[in-house]
Amino acid sequence: MVTAAENTEAKRHRLGELREFLMSRRARVSPAEAGLPDGGRRRTPGLRREEVAVLAGVGVSWYQWLEQGRDITVSPQVLDSVARVLRLSPAERRHLYVLAGLNPPALEAAPEDRDMCQGLRRLIDAWMPFPAHIMDVYWNTVLYNDAASIVLGMRPDISQNCLVAFFTDPLYRARMGHWEELAPKVVAQFRSACSECPDDEGFRAVVEEAKARSAEFAELWERQDILPGGQNRKEMEHLLVGTLVVEATQLRVPARPDLVIVMHTPLPEADTAAKLEWLVSPEGRRGAMYPVAG
Repeated sequence: MVTAAENTEAKRHRLGELREFLMSRRARVSPAEAGLPDGGRRRTPGLRREEVAVLAGVGVSWYQWLEQGRDITVSPQVLDSVARVLRLSPAERRHLYVLAGLNPPALEAAPEDRDMCQGLRRLIDAWMPFPAHIMDVYWNTVLYNDAASIVLGMRPDISQNCLVAFFTDPLYRARMGHWEELAPKVVAQFRSACSECPDDEGFRAVVEEAKARSAEFAELWERQDILPGGQNRKEMEHLLVGTLVVEATQLRVPARPDLVIVMHTPLPEADTAAKLEWLVSPEGRRGAMYPVAG
């Protein structure tokens, strides 16, 4: 059980970290960067406390108390103003919220991290001969490797949304054993993703499209079930090699919270690893031209 003294000590430590963090961030912003009239002439490094307060639209005394680590009431709006003046990155803004004792906002990709697709492409290509793909927060397909095309049937001429494709792609459904057992879990995991951004129109658009195209999805959606994204066992029947048993694992990259990497790992059953290796070989590729089981 956590005692009152332990809680007090934890708060003291947190506020001390807040003080040091704000001082360090203030010191790195030059007056010229802040757009102050005398910014190009001053030799003092960093901003003064009163300058941060004025630029953020808060009281000078209030900001002084905040930077001193006093136990005062703060709001997300005020912290956002301070973060803007101090030119905080998305990760630093979240850190400020935590140190101030507020629930942090969703992590956004920093501008310098938005162009990571080449590195992520190398990652999923290195996962060959096993399927891997990358999707955005709405489960729209961003990238997929050759194995995902050969085994999962990912291809340009189908819906590029993984949820919609799960319910509407005849090839994927024909290959997926126990589809009916997996479908409720998939829907519950997508609802969990939606719950992180309940007012996001992008999620609503995907749900409406899936409802319009699949009565099965509409029925499952009404159940209101929620499961965190994690691992799903998939049993597939491929026309060329027979049964495949894999484990699909969702992974997140902290620098790109808007993306999810889905890696498919072969399980010991049905000699799946060897079959996957054959399917991506030149001989296997010649036969894997997306036939639909009759």
